[in-house]
Amino acid sequence: MNIIRGFVLVFCLALLLPAQAMAQQTGGPCPRPAPGAIVAPPPDLYSQNGLLEVALSYYTAVDAFNRTEFCFVTPDGSEGPTLHVNPGDRIQIMLTNMVPTPKGAGEQVNGSTIECYSNVMNDASVNMHFHGTNVAPTCHSDEVIHTLVNSGQTFQYVIDIPKDEPPGLYWYHPHVHGISSHAVQGGATGVIEVEGIANLEPIVAGLPERYLVIRDQSLGVVANWSPNAPFWDVSLNYVPINYPQYTPSIIQMNPGVQEFWRVANTSADTIMDLNLTYDGVAQPFTLVALDGVPIGSQDGKHQGSTITQNDVYIPPAGRAEFIVTAPTSNVKSAVLSTARIDTGPAGDSDPARPLATIQLTQAKLALPLTAERNGPPNPQRFANLADAKVTKKRSLYFSEGFIVGESGGFIFYITVKGQEPEAFKADNPPAIITQQGAVEDWTIENHSSEVHEFHIHQIHFLLLAVNGVPVPKAQQQFYDTYQVGYWKGKGKFPSITVRMDFRGAVVGDFVYHCHILDHEDAGMMAKIRVLPKS
Repeated sequence: MNIIRGFVLVFCLALLLPAQAMAQQTGGPCPRPAPGAIVAPPPDLYSQNGLLEVALSYYTAVDAFNRTEFCFVTPDGSEGPTLHVNPGDRIQIMLTNMVPTPKGAGEQVNGSTIECYSNVMNDASVNMHFHGTNVAPTCHSDEVIHTLVNSGQTFQYVIDIPKDEPPGLYWYHPHVHGISSHAVQGGATGVIEVEGIANLEPIVAGLPERYLVIRDQSLGVVANWSPNAPFWDVSLNYVPINYPQYTPSIIQMNPGVQEFWRVANTSADTIMDLNLTYDGVAQPFTLVALDGVPIGSQDGKHQGSTITQNDVYIPPAGRAEFIVTAPTSNVKSAVLSTARIDTGPAGDSDPARPLATIQLTQAKLALPLTAERNGPPNPQRFANLADAKVTKKRSLYFSEGFIVGESGGFIFYITVKGQEPEAFKADNPPAIITQQGAVEDWTIENHSSEVHEFHIHQIHFLLLAVNGVPVPKAQQQFYDTYQVGYWKGKGKFPSITVRMDFRGAVVGDFVYHCHILDHEDAGMMAKIRVLPKS
């Protein structure tokens, strides 16, 4: 399914919605705040005795700008809850698809012998990906290749968080190939917190804790479009920051107090470069974790570290956890914003824009406190990967093309060098086959004139080099998503080199792709198969 067809299908789905699904802000299944609202924390759900049981219904609605919304909602109406678990806990989700059945028979996307619940996809289909978690890629767990839940169906997920999962921020979202971007832009996302970060990063113990979830959505106003307009509007904890007014949301803070911000960019396509300025002066972020892995925590010493910098670059799907200090009462203007992103001549427009203004208050804020250190850290999943013996080296590349004809459009590829470019289909054979216990170095190039965001499911990777320049060992970090810069038409292709860790328990088929989801939907994804140890 190409991008153009995807837009048409989602628009058609919106026309099918019943009248009660059309409510905006004051009702309906996916209520959203008004522009300029105070940022409220997402609702929290906590595991008990090693288990978090939750029922989620998947709904759709249309807002006042005729934008299609999607949401995961609990029985009490809580939208996009934060799931709090400990290493070793189980998350058990009963997912019910409440999206109306669209007209048409749908499209068979899985082979007759491989399916998980359904092998027919339509624009109401949904599944869930538990992004960043190192869990099994099997049916009823974190499997996105063949899992389809259609209108009126109920499906159970059982996610076993490993005992050695790094404590930090993860997230969940729909991942049906061909329509994933539209579901995520609709807002069907939420975060997962694996508890225990203070055991590795005691600096955060006892700090007020704030969860900030960035999302993007279709432009609400297109009549005043200009070359400086964004391709997508954004929101912060569902508070919209719409073009062209860019009315920022409001974050309330107590003067001078340190807070622990846990930020997830759950956008489908929009890249963030966060800045915090007080009266025009950039403020420092004390980085504690990236993509769910505490900084400096995987060297076997069981002690994390921090990095201080004045901006935080977060690609779609990325997470950053950091400490900020609220302004004093003398500060007249305090703004959280994103800088302009150079995505390349063929890339999206991601302009600079405000996200929130900081409003000081003396009132006690309803923020939880980060748990105190309660013991030694749990074993760490990626410990000592930097010094592990490399068993294989591979080279891959991103590229793009265009299909001419009635059903044509842009097509996107991620290809292992030596193989022919092929757009993703559920029944494609794996492009890479490896074995449990392997440690591999991959170099991923970008042969196109726009940026791409490399992501792999089920594992993290250690960043070794950017554009052939080694990252000093002391500065190497773990990610599950990282940007590959765009090619300028001459010279060497931009690249990253990463170390892949297959030493864990995960075996089976899963995927890697560009996490600009419009690119993934248009083909930029492939399978990897991890065979069990012989």
